Amino acid sequence: MDLLEALRSLRRLLSTDLFPLAIGEVEADRRALRELKGQLDDYLLPRLLAIDAPLLAVVGGSTGAGKSTLVNSLVGADVSEPGVLRPTTLTPTLVAGTADTPWFMSMEVLPGLPRVTGSSGDPGTLRVVTVPSLPQGLALLDAPDIDSVVTANRELAAQLLAAADLWLFVTTAARYADEVPWSFLRSARERSTALAIILDRVPPDAVEPVSADLTRLLEANGLAGTPLFTVQEAVLLTEKGRLHPAAVRPISEWLGGLAASSAARARVVRQTLAGALDSLADRVPALASAVAVQRKGTERLAEIVCAAYSGGMADFDEGMRDGSLLRGEVMARWQDFIGTGDLMRSLESRVGWLRDRLAALFTGGQAPQVRLRVALESGVASLIRGAADGAAERALDGWTAAPGGMDLLNKAGAVTAARLGRASSGLDYDDVVRGWQSYVLDLVREEGAARRTTARVASFGVNGAGLLLMLAVFASTGGLTGVEIGIAGGTSVLSQKVLEAIFGDQAVRTLTAKAREDLRARVKTLLDAEAARFTSLLEEVAVPEGLAADLLEAAEAVREHKTELPSGESAGREPLDMGEGARKPLDPGENAERKPPGRGEGEE
Repeated sequence: MDLLEALRSLRRLLSTDLFPLAIGEVEADRRALRELKGQLDDYLLPRLLAIDAPLLAVVGGSTGAGKSTLVNSLVGADVSEPGVLRPTTLTPTLVAGTADTPWFMSMEVLPGLPRVTGSSGDPGTLRVVTVPSLPQGLALLDAPDIDSVVTANRELAAQLLAAADLWLFVTTAARYADEVPWSFLRSARERSTALAIILDRVPPDAVEPVSADLTRLLEANGLAGTPLFTVQEAVLLTEKGRLHPAAVRPISEWLGGLAASSAARARVVRQTLAGALDSLADRVPALASAVAVQRKGTERLAEIVCAAYSGGMADFDEGMRDGSLLRGEVMARWQDFIGTGDLMRSLESRVGWLRDRLAALFTGGQAPQVRLRVALESGVASLIRGAADGAAERALDGWTAAPGGMDLLNKAGAVTAARLGRASSGLDYDDVVRGWQSYVLDLVREEGAARRTTARVASFGVNGAGLLLMLAVFASTGGLTGVEIGIAGGTSVLSQKVLEAIFGDQAVRTLTAKAREDLRARVKTLLDAEAARFTSLLEEVAVPEGLAADLLEAAEAVREHKTELPSGESAGREPLDMGEGARKPLDPGENAERKPPGRGEGEE
């Protein structure tokens, strides 16, 4: 792996939606992700692929700083439209010489911005203008205002500055101390971006004090030595609307020197490129930490669902144990079936007689038997439905209160969110119960195949013995005492005692346990399918496990390969040398022999 491949690997990891849910400081995290992806796509990857490509200097700054007028004046042509309305620059304009235009027309640089070459372009495009007089090796880009009232313009301005080899940052005597510009300048410092400051529209009598104060602020913010050019308030050329050439000559000469020197351009590229690579050491770990928070948030939502449906299973288990199912309709049908009388009092001493009586009822009383079976089916289905509804309600309430949960529900839509609060309307609980009943009957057939029990089972019939076993499941684990045994528990106790007379007590315990576990397994499968309604939503947005660690590993790979950074003709990273004309008012006649980057025909 080399440096380029390390960056490509990092970029592939960033292609995933790292912050799908509103967890933590998600808006700041998403913005940081967009900025990092943008710098990789717009600058780091294309610049490494073409280290000797023309230098891109982006002219940025606050509203009304005079960026467009400055660009027009520097290149000696009306390439960007200045004006009094705000925002002025709606479509960024890139100005290049004839030899460099093909490079900037390609999609290697700023691949997300379609190119246009006419007099204007739609928002979201990059207008490319060729000025033959502009020397080879340098292009200027007039960016939107960094403090534009239009959010898209502010974001585009930040994107363009991140794609620049060199910032030409324009501010004014009236606004040089504003916070918004300084937030960008501190970012340039943190990323070691090559930078020059242009202090525009300075009254002649304020040049010295304002320049001195701005120099002080630069030093206080870790930007000492930054090239600083001062442009005094000047009368515009009436017929052109540009600054007098003398007012911008120091800047023109400095830029011309960069364009003429491959070594100087290499220093600028290396400084900005190395700074951008160094910034990954802080930016990627910060993203990785935010990804870990996002991952923990989604895991917490999954835990809420798991707990809710585990609670649903616990509710069902309690319903099997507490005898509640044997009350109500089931009890009424049982009493219809056997009568009430003295059965319970006769149970211990007359099990054989009761068994014979029940056998006659099971084989001869089909209507009561069917009604009892239907009541039992209905009771079990209601128990399952209640467990599913309770689990769904708990899961929805938990998601609504948890970070990111409401965001995920909103993504799913109001209708889906409402449906999640109850069990699925299409669930066939009766099918679960019928499957369980078939299993119980198979158990009875298997156990009844033994020679010693065949006749006893035959006297009841498989259906009758199976029905008794189903009844025994719902209270045989205990929990019923005293009066409850006489009321509801008698149902189970009676059926269990008769079953023991048929199969033997150990066999009944085994059969009851098997029947209970089979029913639990079927209910568990149904509740798991219900929980999947929630977890499937999470799976659609969940950040892959281990992604945070992969990001850290990718950042470390970039750091290790940074030594491979091409040095060009100079490996130095010293502050840019702006020549003699900077940081002080310049006599228009000084250094006039140097060629500026562009000059309109007939201008001096």
